[in-house]
Amino acid sequence: MSQYAPLRLHVPEPTGRPGCATDFSYLKLSPAGSVRRPDVDVNPQDTQDLAHQLIRVLDEDGQACGPWDPKLSADFLRRGLKAMLKVRAFDARMQIAQRQKKLSFYMQCLGEEAIAVAHGMALSQGDMNFPTYRQQGLLLCRDDVSMVEMICQLLSNEKDPIQGRQLPVMYSYKRAGFFSISGNLATQYIQAVGWAMASAIKGDTKIASAWIGDGSTAESDFSTALTFAHVYRAPVILNVVNNQWAISTFQAIAGGEHTTFAARGVGSGIASLRVDGNDFLAVHAASLWAAERARRGLGATLIEWVTFRAGAHSTSDDPSKYRPADDAERFPLGDPVERLKKHLIHLGHWSDDEHEATVKALEAEVIAAQREAERYGSLLDGHIPSVASMFEGVYKDMPEHLRQQRQQLGY
Repeated sequence: MSQYAPLRLHVPEPTGRPGCATDFSYLKLSPAGSVRRPDVDVNPQDTQDLAHQLIRVLDEDGQACGPWDPKLSADFLRRGLKAMLKVRAFDARMQIAQRQKKLSFYMQCLGEEAIAVAHGMALSQGDMNFPTYRQQGLLLCRDDVSMVEMICQLLSNEKDPIQGRQLPVMYSYKRAGFFSISGNLATQYIQAVGWAMASAIKGDTKIASAWIGDGSTAESDFSTALTFAHVYRAPVILNVVNNQWAISTFQAIAGGEHTTFAARGVGSGIASLRVDGNDFLAVHAASLWAAERARRGLGATLIEWVTFRAGAHSTSDDPSKYRPADDAERFPLGDPVERLKKHLIHLGHWSDDEHEATVKALEAEVIAAQREAERYGSLLDGHIPSVASMFEGVYKDMPEHLRQQRQQLGY
């Protein structure tokens, strides 16, 4: 008879299921303004406390406080809020278009708008993002990316800039520092580190920004990227968007139980921060800190953005099957849009009336862009890229066997 009880395999469970309110006490929160801000040349091992605390700037009253306050101008904050509202309006409209069968698939970033927008506004021209499918804010916060062109990609129509070679939402904009999205998750992490290493080898000043969700950190590419980023001090920001759910799998399944994803960075010899992803000011401040560290040749920074996926994983998902319907309203870090709105009103640089007018204006702008894009077709009318286009862009000079195959198709 063994002195030990039979072993049991531990399988993490979420703290809430449909019909049972989620207990968010598992989140390790810190009061706004309470977390220290070290110099950018800090030794990575000395950021261990920052990997377990939560960097926050905006308090419950909408006031900015603490050492991470980036002291942004009212104009900058207004542009940030408008960009977030634009993302939200774009998402809502494209979700409707998918339900109308004008496009096959869509993924919103509802509740996560501050992360991509505030981060994108902290980077410089020439820097390269290696995003997942929920960072459309990196594009929509810019003036040089056309909503019409983005919608054409979603509609897979004759003006699709990628000619139907990618699923909807998988954009590619080299000029905007937006590397082609890969449906095979985690691959972009090692690609970003490699790009950053190449920038350093060339003696450039450009940095990379890698993006991954909490679920995909369980992929081996994540660990490989951290090893190379640490060993070669790659000028890269390693973003982990912890929105609590990977499709229908709770973040604890990927290793978030009783620890943080930021702690993995410290364990790999990389400076790491854990940040309130629904706080525009905190996101921007942490992004600037990490970018400065990378540009000075001080190495990578891993940032865990704590947020919540307020909507479905995609248009193919029904979150009511695996989590309480009111989780987004009960999430302790609130709504990023409402929090920045409250801050600007507190400063006297925004109002409820202006907010409502801005929302309506942006909705009209998105609708106008959609109408323009639909002039070139949608899945409803069959105006899609020519079959002949699949032979283009594969080789510099088309080989004879492909030329013959194209001719057999009548092109």
